[in-house]
Amino acid sequence: MSTAPRSSSTPPFAGLPGMPAPLAANDVYAADRPNQVSAAIANDPAYVYVPDTNSNDVYVIDQHTMKVVSVFPGGREPQHVVPSYDLKTLYVTADKPGSGSLTPIDPKTGKPGAKIPVDDAYNLYFTPNGRYAIAVQEFYTRLAFYDPHTWTLHDELTIPFCQGIDHMDFTADGTKLLASCEFANEMVVVDVATHRLLRTVPLYPSPHGMPQDVKLSPDGKVFYVADMTADGVYLIDAATFRVIRFQATGKGAHGLYISRDSKSMFVTNRDEGSITVVNLATGLPRVKWTIPGGGSPDMGNVSADGRVLWLSGRFNNVVYAISTIDGHLIAKIPVGSGPHGLCVWPIPGRYSLGHTGIMR
Repeated sequence: MSTAPRSSSTPPFAGLPGMPAPLAANDVYAADRPNQVSAAIANDPAYVYVPDTNSNDVYVIDQHTMKVVSVFPGGREPQHVVPSYDLKTLYVTADKPGSGSLTPIDPKTGKPGAKIPVDDAYNLYFTPNGRYAIAVQEFYTRLAFYDPHTWTLHDELTIPFCQGIDHMDFTADGTKLLASCEFANEMVVVDVATHRLLRTVPLYPSPHGMPQDVKLSPDGKVFYVADMTADGVYLIDAATFRVIRFQATGKGAHGLYISRDSKSMFVTNRDEGSITVVNLATGLPRVKWTIPGGGSPDMGNVSADGRVLWLSGRFNNVVYAISTIDGHLIAKIPVGSGPHGLCVWPIPGRYSLGHTGIMR
């Protein structure tokens, strides 16, 4: 794994031990520029992997032809397709309690391997030093820390009050993570090195909020948190973990994706079929794009060249390919009836923190 060149006068990176130093002090996504794909994965086929929670399958879409090229089993209730820390494997997370699993995919072939028994694997993340895989076990309200190579369980952090724990992101120095409690209207902060709960972060103004996706701002100063019932995003100070303010975006705000130039964030408003583009310099909406005929944009990511936003249509049996230039709908590709956390591959970045491709 490459790291940034450092002069003899540059102080050592004071972050999580073993974590690669950022390429730029003011942009955690500096390694994610258009087409800046690692040589190790540059020749992987340009596919979009779409887990379907209703059919228990994964649909594979060719990014060039925009057609489904294969379908294979993804376990019981597959939720997300997640790139491994070292970019060598994609994992299908399936979270049916009692029979959950990870299905590895070889991204060089697009073919699945034998299932790995990891129960209730709703989502999957990796610590910024690559030491642990974090299985987000929503049903059991816990984070399970595994060896990412042997899949041996190291320890678990159960947070009983964090009902619906599901999404997270990490501070710029990798020492803390912020995770959403979907059905408890709050967030939790966890120490990444010790796996200890540090604090909770209550949310407002909605008394019945449903926090969803979490994304760190490029400068590392703010966490954005989408909330489906508050219909917008919270801005949370990444140093103090205090809510700064709330920003309305649209009904059913759900997924958050950073543009390849680190200037914009795409917010999927699932309940109104739109995408709000937030200016990351100001934290304010710049424009809203509406999907023709409506839809349910959910989870996804941005293409390697930064020109296409790929999103699952959660309740519309389709995947959307949307221009990041002007928001026009490029394609609507039929898949199964329950598409969820799709993964676009390959994409820029040195290593993966998980989910559908949080790359740094």
